[in-house]
Amino acid sequence: MRVARLALALPTLLSVPAFAVDIDGRIDPAEWEGAHHVTDFRKVQPLSGQPASLPTEAWILATPEGLAVAFRNTQPASVPRTNQRVRRDFEEQVDRVNLMVDFDGDGRTGYNFTVSSTDGVFDAVVTNETQFNKDWDGNWKHATSNDAEGWSAEILIPWYIAPMREGSNGERRIRVYVDRVVGSTGERVAWPAVSFKQSRFLSGFEPLEVPLYSQSLLAVTPYVSGLYDNVGGRSDFDGGADIFWKPNGQFQLTATINPDFGQVESDDLVVNFDATETFISDKRPFFTENQGIFEYTTPSDYSQLLYTRRVGGPADDGEGSGDITAAVKLNGSFGDTKYGVFAADESGEAGRTFGALRLVRGFDTQNLGLMLTQVDRPYLDREATVLGIDHNWRPTPRWNIRSRLFGSRIRQAGGESDDLGASIWADYEMDGGWRQQWIAMHFGDELQINDLGYLSQNDLNYGHWEVARRFTGLPEDSRYASKDWRWRVSRITNDHGQLLRDQLRLSRNSELRNGSSEYITTNINSSGVDDLLTRGHGVVELPANFNAVFEYNRPRKGNWAYDLSLVAMSGGLAGNDKIGYEAEFEPTYFVTDAFSINAGVYMNHTPDWLVWQHDNLIGSFEGREWHFNAGLDWSIGSRQELRVKLQTLAIDARARQGWRVDGSGNAMPSDDPVEDFSVRNLGFQIRYRYELAPLSYLYVVYGRGGYRENPFSEDPFDGLRDSFDLRDDEQLLVKLSYRFEI
Repeated sequence: MRVARLALALPTLLSVPAFAVDIDGRIDPAEWEGAHHVTDFRKVQPLSGQPASLPTEAWILATPEGLAVAFRNTQPASVPRTNQRVRRDFEEQVDRVNLMVDFDGDGRTGYNFTVSSTDGVFDAVVTNETQFNKDWDGNWKHATSNDAEGWSAEILIPWYIAPMREGSNGERRIRVYVDRVVGSTGERVAWPAVSFKQSRFLSGFEPLEVPLYSQSLLAVTPYVSGLYDNVGGRSDFDGGADIFWKPNGQFQLTATINPDFGQVESDDLVVNFDATETFISDKRPFFTENQGIFEYTTPSDYSQLLYTRRVGGPADDGEGSGDITAAVKLNGSFGDTKYGVFAADESGEAGRTFGALRLVRGFDTQNLGLMLTQVDRPYLDREATVLGIDHNWRPTPRWNIRSRLFGSRIRQAGGESDDLGASIWADYEMDGGWRQQWIAMHFGDELQINDLGYLSQNDLNYGHWEVARRFTGLPEDSRYASKDWRWRVSRITNDHGQLLRDQLRLSRNSELRNGSSEYITTNINSSGVDDLLTRGHGVVELPANFNAVFEYNRPRKGNWAYDLSLVAMSGGLAGNDKIGYEAEFEPTYFVTDAFSINAGVYMNHTPDWLVWQHDNLIGSFEGREWHFNAGLDWSIGSRQELRVKLQTLAIDARARQGWRVDGSGNAMPSDDPVEDFSVRNLGFQIRYRYELAPLSYLYVVYGRGGYRENPFSEDPFDGLRDSFDLRDDEQLLVKLSYRFEI
């Protein structure tokens, strides 16, 4: 069937006249004459494949200015419309359409362009079949219009938006996916009928042949910023520039000189007493621009060989952040081989030099890639090299198999160490909504990729088998539109043959007919050892434990939307003898479609919280944690927005017992002093943004924050109240950036 559709589409697309399309949100039949017309939209949320409940049409047209797509979405008065205004990269459940394009047609990298009915936008890069990264922002055109019968959207994606392989005989083969989401019900209909909830999504896009158009672009985005530190009583002025040059489809250069570290963004508060590092995504434009070529991940959470937050991250001498002098990135292709080159340099005695090389070759049913990274850290007399090979194989429409093999070599202070890591995961789609998944991972105990990459834990062996079934044909009177059940068994050991955990997981992900979503999961864990808690001073034997999670998301109905999460769990040395809980509730009130206020509270009680003290001494605490979050979002017209974000956090830890760990991993009661402690943390930001032109902004940002750790116990509610007094930092920042295109 797919071959037949392609055969019908080719003559139409190849005979399209090269006329420009006016992107005004109003579909003029004369402008779209000769376009590929899509009417066969099928339900993919729920994933039933049935025809769309509401008529939906799309037109796809290749023009010299870019790939143009129009949507006509019929929506009668009986189906409520979401008129809510949203900011860029929104996640709210609103009426919207999606265009996703794989410009090389090899199932390796796709680009997602979303437009809401109120002309809000979202864009992201799609890699690894189903992995979306919304940190990237592209420069593309869009417009919408509304009328009594429905709403329309028009999109134009310039050919310079991404590097593309050479075509042949004046044609380019791309892959395309279009969908529509009805905000009030959550129904998603798409062409072709594939879903990102399946293991194969990106490679399932519809192949289309289009004329071989190409565009060149030189864009320079200088910025200037001024910062006043109200605590230190000092001012600082800075400037730099990002450069984007694409002379043709097969080569692209991105460079940055003295980039800022994203002062206009506000990361969520994190207080981490664990032995593993917290992953934080990167929002700096240079580091997100066409970063998809460098995607090299494993099934381990957030793992990757190139983690750009390392560049300009905490300096090796412990004095603030690294000062980036300059960085450059090259993307392109030679025939069927795509490449990427990345280099960055920091100034000063503690400055580091980063480099990465990426090669990817696509075949009909598989992709083969190579990744090489190197970091020179002279302050630590350390040089780190990592080499990885990745292979993605789709032998049949039912199978998706991904494998990774990588290793590290570290030279430091005259010594040298090296080790390997490997992973393989296979997904198999069966009939009747059934599917299976197998994952196996090995990370050697000397494997070290975190000089430029991210891996939460090495010295690890992991395997799991999962069976899942999706139910979509539910009765019409059911409150659920679909249910997705999963059953998983897994085992984790370390490289010394010690069992960390056996686990049985039962979960259900449900979509409701009112557009809400619901998630329930239970993890039952066996006894095992914790080999990270004492930071290298021996393992700790832990008893069996469990956790159970319930999450509910209700999108806006009337003036209200909310998220609810409830967790029950056990753990620590007490195992299942002591039960803790977590609870979070975050409502949002919409004063108007453009103005909303949110507030939320989080509470946690951990009756046997284990915190490392020093050497082989650990403390058992009764831990309580409270968060209070609040903010507002105001879309002031189409070019301005005001955001206020408040986060406060308070932790109270009351000492119960000190424990010494013996050579066999047994925790023995100890008289060593273990003291109560408490933590307060504050983050507050007011941010005004004015869009001068596409990707050109004026920011005015006020920020205040602070952190205190006290050697005494304090009630979490009192700690939240006291956190408003924190003032370690208080700054006013003004930043202006303007993109000049030549």
